[in-house]
Amino acid sequence: MSFVVAVDGSSGSGKGTLATAIAKKFNLMYLDTGATYRCITLEMINKKIDLKDTKKIKEMLKNVEIDFKGDDTFLNGENVTKEIREKAVNDLVSPVSKIPEVRESLTALQRKIAEGKDVILDGRDIGTVVFPNADVKIYLECDLEERAKRRLKQNQEKGIESTLEECRENLRTRDKIDSSREIAPAKPADDAIIIDTTNLTIKGVQDKVSKIIVDKKKINKIREQSYKIGEDNIGKYIYRCIVKFILRIPYLLVYFPKTTNMHYFKEVKDEGCIVTANHLNMLDAAGIIIFNHTPIDFVGKIELYKNKFLLHFFHNFQVIPVNRGKNDIESIKLCMKALKNKRVLGIFPEGTRKGLEKAEKIKNGAVYLAYKTGKKIVPVGVQGSFKPFTRVCFNYGKPFDPKDYKTDDEDWLDKASETLMKQIVELSKGPEKQD
Repeated sequence: MSFVVAVDGSSGSGKGTLATAIAKKFNLMYLDTGATYRCITLEMINKKIDLKDTKKIKEMLKNVEIDFKGDDTFLNGENVTKEIREKAVNDLVSPVSKIPEVRESLTALQRKIAEGKDVILDGRDIGTVVFPNADVKIYLECDLEERAKRRLKQNQEKGIESTLEECRENLRTRDKIDSSREIAPAKPADDAIIIDTTNLTIKGVQDKVSKIIVDKKKINKIREQSYKIGEDNIGKYIYRCIVKFILRIPYLLVYFPKTTNMHYFKEVKDEGCIVTANHLNMLDAAGIIIFNHTPIDFVGKIELYKNKFLLHFFHNFQVIPVNRGKNDIESIKLCMKALKNKRVLGIFPEGTRKGLEKAEKIKNGAVYLAYKTGKKIVPVGVQGSFKPFTRVCFNYGKPFDPKDYKTDDEDWLDKASETLMKQIVELSKGPEKQD
């Protein structure tokens, strides 16, 4: 499985310097996407192709070859590392990058080069367009004056003549063009980590990003060890049966559990579905699993998987780790794949125990997953204090179908999630509340 680091940010914010250093430290392939746009710009200058000549641009894109060898950039077999940084290219690269055909062609090229590799890419839209599912997304910001000074120094080191004022104006113009273009404007991805490099040393920025990458790699390793779709074998089945039998006895003796309206679940379980419930106690998920013959793959916070004993337990019970509070794309993909494989997924919309009491915002993941996979949601109301020798009830409700909502309303996801949670709350009051 490949590991992708996306570094976006304004021109001169330190993307290239950071990406080069991180590539060496973590043995990643470095792909300077900005250089690909500069190569196209240089080719258009050399062939005197007008920005509006779509026909010639398309023909040129079919035949152009861009390659990277070490720190050097090659255009049609020629080393153009210096040429693509000169003033003529600097002045034209932003307008060229706005051309739809150029962006489409280079996005495809960048994905092809990076396919199946551990790679770091820097540019303006890597985390939003080129690799929206990147493992790590960094967005660098920096004061204009500081960026101008850095660009001047960079030019001087490469033997390119320029002044501080020229660098400042070029960066200001590029910022305006890059941020205002209709296609793939330069902006942080929703789940990008934003770092202001203005007052940071190069090492300071590298240390911050290195820690982010190390943490992400640890999470990925935990996820790989804990949940693997398609590996639900006889060994896991026997393990679950034994554990459920052992746990069922004390659960029966301590909580006198009662399950009602299970027929609603049985109506949809064979096609795969999502079970959602209110989250009162760490044992409510256990109760739903223990007293259900159908395996349920619950979603759980990734912090729980750091314990080796729990890791073994969760692996056998097919628990999907999720990095709470972040847009955990890998976990979303696992959940979607599980549902498409007709498995039953367990999710707590509150996100944490007694989320409603803590005034937590209802999570819309269950509704989103059900809508994207065409599955239904079975709400469950959990009732009880979970004090020893008091009854705990699991009341199943009518399947909830997100497709009943009009998705042209931009807030439909939140509204549907709130409606689902209200249904769960009503179910938690007892079976007599169910129509």
